[in-house]
Amino acid sequence: MKPRDKSFNFTKKSLDSLSLPKVGKRFYVYDTKVRGLEMMVTAQGSKSFKVYRKLNEKPIRVTLGKYPEMTVEQARTEAQKVITEMLKGKNPNDEKKKLRAETTFEDMFSLFLERYSKHNKKTWQADARTVPRFLGHWFRKKLSAITKQEIQSLHEKIRTENGLYQANRLLERIKAIYNKAIEWGWEGVNPAQGIKKFKEKSRDRFLHPDELPSFFESLDAEQNDTIRDYIYVSLFTGVRRSNVLAMRWEDIHFERREWLVPETKNGEHLRVHLVESVIDILKTRVEKYGRREWVFEGSGKTGHLMEPKMGWKRILDRAGIKDLRLHDLRRTLGSWQAATGANSYMIGHSLGHKNSQSTAVYARLNLDPVRASVEKATQAMLQTIKGDEAQKSIKPR
Repeated sequence: MKPRDKSFNFTKKSLDSLSLPKVGKRFYVYDTKVRGLEMMVTAQGSKSFKVYRKLNEKPIRVTLGKYPEMTVEQARTEAQKVITEMLKGKNPNDEKKKLRAETTFEDMFSLFLERYSKHNKKTWQADARTVPRFLGHWFRKKLSAITKQEIQSLHEKIRTENGLYQANRLLERIKAIYNKAIEWGWEGVNPAQGIKKFKEKSRDRFLHPDELPSFFESLDAEQNDTIRDYIYVSLFTGVRRSNVLAMRWEDIHFERREWLVPETKNGEHLRVHLVESVIDILKTRVEKYGRREWVFEGSGKTGHLMEPKMGWKRILDRAGIKDLRLHDLRRTLGSWQAATGANSYMIGHSLGHKNSQSTAVYARLNLDPVRASVEKATQAMLQTIKGDEAQKSIKPR
């Protein structure tokens, strides 16, 4: 495609089809969706996204990234950020000059946390905790002074001392910090590039039929009713623990027997059917504690319950159950749904899984069979308790 019309809607197809200029020449094309976003094409085939606007009556050109490493959607998002800064009177190139002057790992991490992580990652607080803990000894080092060998050795050391999952998550963070440094103007090479993650095994642990009676018995014996209720709600909704911990009364609809989770890990809201057992627990909490902000109140900074590690350990110790994590409760509901005849679409819908292949199916899926599936799985779990115990179980106290 020859750039006769220099302004057009940027798409992968239109950019891939651009012809190259003659040797020693370059040309620019402009996006019609984001005013100021352009692409520079060289004779060598290099294609770079840039923002071109005036700042204080002077033309400024800011490089965003190379195509196709940076997609059209990413370029538009970054262009909007740059344009916003320029409208405030700031020159993004000034920040890039500071980065080129060689920054420390600590300064780069602080910039990564404030400029990217807090705005784009729900797990930014994990970044804030984990990086200083494991990488604090690098904070005074220049970015270019940290070698691939150092990262490789640290990756192996953390696997030995803290497990391969922690090691892999930290490697991902290091790569991300360096990638952002390069994107924002640091002229170096990512030393973590090419280091392979350790192979992870997918976890398939869930509560089995022979474990459920002792689990329910131990759970009912838990004196801390907030922890007990939180675990029951987690098990019978299958919702991620972070969402259950931050459950708000304003999102509970007793008449519709629904809980509207405002935003999940996937960035979307989720409608959760509440079975009778959960409704009973919630109504009892209203009567006992009133209806303030949080369903499971806590004494920490957040105001709600944080992950109850000691309470969870007490429950498992009493039940004689080993190797079970709180997240396995989510897998437990899905497994029992499958065991009672639910198909993968209903399970995915009830658990809030995001799968591009089944998006169209979810859009057409009626909530009634999803409700029936959750109800059926819940009853099947409760039926593992013999006799009258099944009726007494999880009766609010």
